[in-house]
Amino acid sequence: MSRYGRNEFVAFSELDGFRVLENRKSQALQAIKDQVDDYILNVNKAEYLEHLVSEYSIPPLEICGDELTVSVEERMIPAEWHPRSYFVDDGQSYPKDVYTFHLPFSGDAQLLKVRASTYSMSSPRIMVSGQEIQFEIINFNQEADAIKREADNVVSQLASQNQHLTKDLVRFNGSLEAQLSQAFDARKAQLLKKHDVISSLGIPVRKATGTPRTFSVPAKRTPAITSKPKPDVSAKGYKPEPTLDDEIYRQILKIIHDVGKQFERLPSTYTDKEEEHLRDHILLILEPNFEGSATGETFNKKGKTDILLRHENSNVFVAELKYWHGKKGYLETITQLLSYLTWRDSKAAVVMFVPNKEFTPVLETIREVTSEHPNHLGFVKEAGEGWYQFRFHINDDPNREVHVAVQAFHLPR
Repeated sequence: MSRYGRNEFVAFSELDGFRVLENRKSQALQAIKDQVDDYILNVNKAEYLEHLVSEYSIPPLEICGDELTVSVEERMIPAEWHPRSYFVDDGQSYPKDVYTFHLPFSGDAQLLKVRASTYSMSSPRIMVSGQEIQFEIINFNQEADAIKREADNVVSQLASQNQHLTKDLVRFNGSLEAQLSQAFDARKAQLLKKHDVISSLGIPVRKATGTPRTFSVPAKRTPAITSKPKPDVSAKGYKPEPTLDDEIYRQILKIIHDVGKQFERLPSTYTDKEEEHLRDHILLILEPNFEGSATGETFNKKGKTDILLRHENSNVFVAELKYWHGKKGYLETITQLLSYLTWRDSKAAVVMFVPNKEFTPVLETIREVTSEHPNHLGFVKEAGEGWYQFRFHINDDPNREVHVAVQAFHLPR
């Protein structure tokens, strides 16, 4: 309907919200289906999903009620628009002041037409110009206070309807990653089956039986939308690569963490020990808890500070143990660690022994500066005090992701 040659519509009523969101989800899922095989097989899943979520999430509207302004002009108003108490002649028009209220908003203007799952049957009629909602009140001899109350009521209705829609959008955005992840995994599994390589994945490391469980309790996993660029994938074809099972990785980290806590509880025994001595003690606990396959994969050491798990002459797990020597030394340790890894989905750990008197500032430094490393992809979670999980990539290929645990233990000298 156009009252003055301008496009009006009933706010938050024109489009069915359920269909809008279902269509958006379908577009996101179709984006995964439309990717070529090589891209799905080689892309870093987490980075790709972040891109899709940023691309297909719907940021809610923000209506700036405190920035309402008004303009006024005299117009000829048709007789049929006047109240019944007015004595006017049909077919005639009469001059009246028309107040146009201007209400700024941010977001996609199309959302002003979307009906939420909870909605009002009496939404106001509005117009949109750029990033501004406009609505009009004709002054039929009303006092200023009455016009102000009517305008405030319109703004309140718009804010209420937008609040209902925002809840729907937040729910949709929050569920999008899980749905896309499931679709990605299904597509990739289908491709792997087609290439007959599922059986080639995974290192046949298994939990040893009959060993003490002191250090081997498995760990348990647990509105502005920033645009995330789509990851580039240069690899052609797909080569299956072994990967350390996630559960085995968690158990390895739990053992290292428990041994490190033992170091902290017995400072007189472990303080002032050299890095390689602490490493050998950790190896002493790790080795009997895991057994290698027939090809002889096992934990071994290289140099003074490393713990390695190898498969076919390449490392799938590396732990680097160092005493804390500040930010620079910490970032250099990560660089050294990543240089040992070449396979996709490798697992690693940085174990820092902190000789400083104060432990908390070191933990704050780890949390603050890890993202400065050029291979850093993202923070995953804090698994415990002094235990952080990060995502990195190997050198020169952001799609080959490395899972890095950083564990810090306090051994003051």
